[in-house]
Amino acid sequence: MDESLSERYGAFLSERRAALLSMIADACARAGRDPQEVDLLAVSKTVGPDEVALAIAAGQRLFGENRPQELSRKLAALRASGQADMVRFDMIGNLQKNKINQVLGNVELIHSVSSLHLAQAIAKRAEARGIVAKVLIEVNVSGEESKSGFDPAELRSQVDEVLGLGGLQVEGLMTMAPAHDASEARRTFSGLRNLADELRVRTGMPLSVLSCGMSDDFQIAVEEGSTLVRLGRIVFDEHYPLD
Repeated sequence: MDESLSERYGAFLSERRAALLSMIADACARAGRDPQEVDLLAVSKTVGPDEVALAIAAGQRLFGENRPQELSRKLAALRASGQADMVRFDMIGNLQKNKINQVLGNVELIHSVSSLHLAQAIAKRAEARGIVAKVLIEVNVSGEESKSGFDPAELRSQVDEVLGLGGLQVEGLMTMAPAHDASEARRTFSGLRNLADELRVRTGMPLSVLSCGMSDDFQIAVEEGSTLVRLGRIVFDEHYPLD
């Protein structure tokens, strides 16, 4: 990216970030929440290291990747430029068991623990390395066949087993809503919040992180209790509208 394009795109990222934080604050106000309770995770899977570096310059510190190899590429570039210590990366996509070792130690949080078998595999590898993997349990609240994650009833029956795994620290829950349907999105996000409330009482765990809300529905997610919104196109795509 040449210097003039870099300067223009950097200005866009800064302006867009300010606008998104304002929209999050407005959604919090409607729900009687503190905006400090909500983090903006920039999903950087569609951009390269140069764009991530510009986003860092614009104030972004939290990023999400869905492919371990792309995570490794970006981390290598940021380490070379001395920026790696400034940021946090999360793994947000489906994680294959044979890619777990590429992720452990390189991310703060794995969002997509979608089954007991995956939880066990992550825990086993984390224990072998003497670390604790911080994770979110992915829940298919909407019941869509195309989406992965625990069925809510399945999670209720298996949550104690997941929480009892050594090498694993469950920080909260994650879900995705049906696309382009505001009422179903609200139902999905409120369902995740209610499930988290239920599991907190039952397990005594704080489950403080609710990862839900993407570019098309993040304001609804914030109104329904999300603490971490995953925004990709709306952050990085200059042609993506804000409304």
